[in-house]
Amino acid sequence: MSKKPKVKKVKIGKLERREALVGLIFVLPWIIGVFMFLIIPLFQSFQFALANIKMTPRGRVITFAGITNYTQIWLEDAQFPVMLIKYFWETLLSVPVIVVFALIIAMLLNGKIKFKGFFRLIFFLPVIIVSGPVMNLLTAQGAATIPAMNITGIQTALESLLPNAMASAISDLFSNMIMILWYSGVQILIFLSALQKIDSSLYEAAKIDGGSAWECFWKITLPTIKPMILLNAVYTVIFLSNNEHNAIINIIQSDMFAGNKGYGYASAMAWMYAIAETLIVGIIALLLLTRKDAYDKQVKRVKKEIKKQARALKIARRRGKRNGAKITKTIKKAEKH
Repeated sequence: MSKKPKVKKVKIGKLERREALVGLIFVLPWIIGVFMFLIIPLFQSFQFALANIKMTPRGRVITFAGITNYTQIWLEDAQFPVMLIKYFWETLLSVPVIVVFALIIAMLLNGKIKFKGFFRLIFFLPVIIVSGPVMNLLTAQGAATIPAMNITGIQTALESLLPNAMASAISDLFSNMIMILWYSGVQILIFLSALQKIDSSLYEAAKIDGGSAWECFWKITLPTIKPMILLNAVYTVIFLSNNEHNAIINIIQSDMFAGNKGYGYASAMAWMYAIAETLIVGIIALLLLTRKDAYDKQVKRVKKEIKKQARALKIARRRGKRNGAKITKTIKKAEKH
């Protein structure tokens, strides 16, 4: 029995320990915040969703109810299921519009134009200004819609071709087009920073080879900023789902303080809403992560061919050594005789 060689344990130096301790100190406030304001409330809301909660002068009275809140929402509530389906379609339609618009504006701002900082400020200002009461005031005055667009005619035409939920989602997208594009300020900055990090020598080499601007976009720009497209898409879903103008969040808040519903009912609605939001994020991630670049496939094929050739070369060398050993043996035997 051959003994296994002892593996020497490498001791961590003082500098590495100090750096690890400093990193832990910097991350510690975030860990405490996540534990206090995310994990504990998340666990409590899951408990509340499976119970009936009544507020009394002595405190909360929690009675386990199982899935009663969920069944009551889908069987008795006529508003929330419809709003949830509508939210699902609206988000799936709004995210590509916002991401594509942000990419177009970022590419324009990345070009050789004067007053770049001023234009960046203009596109980012709605993120700061248009929030809360300001957004409600602008929406009430019709500033979020395009005046020349006939929304009623579009909705009538869509209802005759598509299901009611999808038709209403598309018509709401047209009616709130300006407000949706106001939400693209952060995405523009993310795309702009990604575009500025692309090596200009790639474009120069492509132009020398005769590549047009359209080919440079599809073969260089888009594959390079693909991770940022996924980041912006996920950010847009989360932003649209959790802003103060979302109708479902307002319904959950109002039902939380309703006498016949309460915290348990609202918690069940929040969990179903979170599942729908996670499903949308999963669909977007699935669509963006599964599409691989053609050049990546070619590189993988070339690497596989190189590995096959290296294996064949090793096998040939082994066979050559064996044949050489056999020949030397036969020569030695012939010399002895």
